[in-house]
Amino acid sequence: MPSFHAMAAMALTTAMFIAFARGRLSTEIVSLLTIAVIAVGLYFFPLPHTKPTDGLQLAFSGFGHYALITICALMIMGRGLVVTGALDPASRFLERIWKVHSSFGLLMSLGIASFLSMIVNDTPILVLLLPIFVSLAARGAMPASKTLIPLNAAVLIGGMATTIGTSTNLLVVSIARDLGMPQMNVFHFTPIVLAAGLVAFPYLWLVMPRLLPDNSTAERQKPRRFTTRLRVPAGSELVGKTYKEVMKLLPGDFSIDDKTDGPFEAGQRLNISGTHESLEEALRLLKGQVAPGWIVDRIRRNASRESEDVQVLEMVVTADSRLINRTLSTSGIADLYGVAVLGIHKPERLLQFDRDQQTGDIRIAEGDVLLVMGLPGSLQEFAQTDSLLQLEGGKVMPRRSKAVLAAAIMFGSVGLASVGLLPIAIAALGGAILMFATGCVKFDRVGRALSAKVIVLVAASIAIGRVILESGAAAWLAEALAGGLQYMPPAAVLAAIMLFVTLLTNFASNATAATVGTPIAFNIANQLGLPQEPLILAVLFGCNLCYATPIAYQTNMLIMAEGGYSFGDYLRTGLPLVLIMVATLSGLLVLTYGM
Repeated sequence: MPSFHAMAAMALTTAMFIAFARGRLSTEIVSLLTIAVIAVGLYFFPLPHTKPTDGLQLAFSGFGHYALITICALMIMGRGLVVTGALDPASRFLERIWKVHSSFGLLMSLGIASFLSMIVNDTPILVLLLPIFVSLAARGAMPASKTLIPLNAAVLIGGMATTIGTSTNLLVVSIARDLGMPQMNVFHFTPIVLAAGLVAFPYLWLVMPRLLPDNSTAERQKPRRFTTRLRVPAGSELVGKTYKEVMKLLPGDFSIDDKTDGPFEAGQRLNISGTHESLEEALRLLKGQVAPGWIVDRIRRNASRESEDVQVLEMVVTADSRLINRTLSTSGIADLYGVAVLGIHKPERLLQFDRDQQTGDIRIAEGDVLLVMGLPGSLQEFAQTDSLLQLEGGKVMPRRSKAVLAAAIMFGSVGLASVGLLPIAIAALGGAILMFATGCVKFDRVGRALSAKVIVLVAASIAIGRVILESGAAAWLAEALAGGLQYMPPAAVLAAIMLFVTLLTNFASNATAATVGTPIAFNIANQLGLPQEPLILAVLFGCNLCYATPIAYQTNMLIMAEGGYSFGDYLRTGLPLVLIMVATLSGLLVLTYGM
C-alpha cells in the first residue's frame, strides 16, 4: 500500500490533470493552486524526517530551478530572432517556392519549419509562418485549413529533436539529471528523431492534408489593401525594367496600377496598392519609397536614440478630422508629428478615389484607414490631435540592423552547448544577456518574450514532480506498472510508457506529464533491469506527441481559429501520427541501445 503522502501526491496530480482537461480555470490559476496546496499541505503535514519549512522550499523550488532559468533565457533569444527579422529570409524563401509548385512548397515548408524548431522554441516559429500560409491561401494556394495542422505537426517533431527544442525537453532532461543520470547534450538524441521524422513526413505531406476539410469560406476576412504613390529613386530595381519583368518578382497581392509599355524611369511616381505585408516586401525588393526619405530616416534615428521600437498602425479618419479633403502632400503630417503615412485604404463604399488633378495624390475622406509609421508617442499625438481612431493591433517594425547579430548570438549559444563547452543553462543565460546588452531585445519589453503561463506551469510541474518522487508515489507506481510490463519485450515496454505519457500530454499538460512520467520511468528501468536512458527518452518523446487534441499544446490552439478546425480534425489526423511515431521511436530506441 502507498503511504499517506504518496496517496495525497497522486490525488493532487489527478486533480491537476482534471482541472487542465476541463479548462474551466486558466493554466496559471491551476498551476498556482497546485503550488499553494503543496506548500500548505507539507507545512502542516511534513514528509517524514523533514521540517515544515522544508515543504515550503520544495513547493517553491521550481521558480529557482535551472531548467526554468534556461527556458526563460531561450524565450528571450527566440524573441530576439523574431523582433530583429532574423528569420524573415526563411519566410521569403518559402513564398518563392510555393509560387513554383504548391505540393513541393508544402514539403519544403514542413522541412524548414521542422529544422528551425530544433533550435528555436516552437511557438515563435509557428507565429512567423502562420501569416505566410494564411496569405498564400488567400492568394489561391492550398487552403490554410489543409496546411496548418501538418505545419504544426512538423514544428512539434522538430522541437522533439534537441534538448532545447521545447521547454518540456529541458524539463525531462533536468529531472533525469536530478535523478543521477548523466547530462545529455543538445543533439544527444537527434538522430533517433530525424529517422522517425523521415518515416512520418510522407504522412504529413501526402495523407494529412487529404484528411482535413477545406474551410476556405471559414477563413478570416482578407486584410486591407492600401493604395499609395511610389517614388522611383535612381537606385531602384524598377529603373530600366518593364511592367511584366517587375511583376514576376513581386508578391501576388501587390499591383502597380500605372501600366506602361516602356521601361520605368528614375523620378517616376506610380500608383501602387497591396496589403501591408506585400507593400513592405515590394519596397524592400524595389528599393522604392512611399514616404519622403527624410522622415523615414528621422524616425529611425529617433528610434535608435530613444531606444524605442518603430510601429506601424492603422488609423480611421473620423468626421471631425482636419485631414478630410486634403492630400498627404498638403496635410503636413510628416512635419507636424514626425510620422509617415505609408498608404490609404478606402472602404468599399468609397472605392472611387478622389485625386488631386495636378499632383494625382489621393484626397483623404471620412472612413479612410491610414497606414502610419512612427514612434509610439508621435503616433498617439497624431491620432489625438487630428481626430483619428486607432485600430487594435499594429505591428512593430523589425530592427533589421541587428538581425545578423541576433542570429549569431543564438547559434553561438546553441553551438557552445552542443559541443559541451558550456552547460545549456550557462550558454542560454549568456545569450540572453547578450541579447539585452546589444539591444536585440529591449529590457523593458522582456515581458513580451516571457510567457507567464509557461513560467508558473513549469514551476508547478517541478514541484509536483518532486513531491511524487519524495513521497514514494513514483516508486509505488513504478512497481505497479513494472508488474504488468515485466513479461513484455523491451519495445513493448517503451511503447507502453510512451503511450501512457502521450495520453496525459494530450489531455492535460505536457510539462506535468513530463514531471510525473520521468521518475516513474526511472524507477521502472531499475526494477526491470533495463537501461535508464531509453526509458527516459520514451517519456520525453511521449510528451511531444501532442497532436491529437487542440488542448495538448499552445501551438495547437494557435492554429485552431485560423484553420476553422474542430476537435475531430485534430483527433482524425493526430491519432494515426501518434501511432506512427510511437511504433517508429520504440523500434529505434531498441536498436540504438541494443535492448
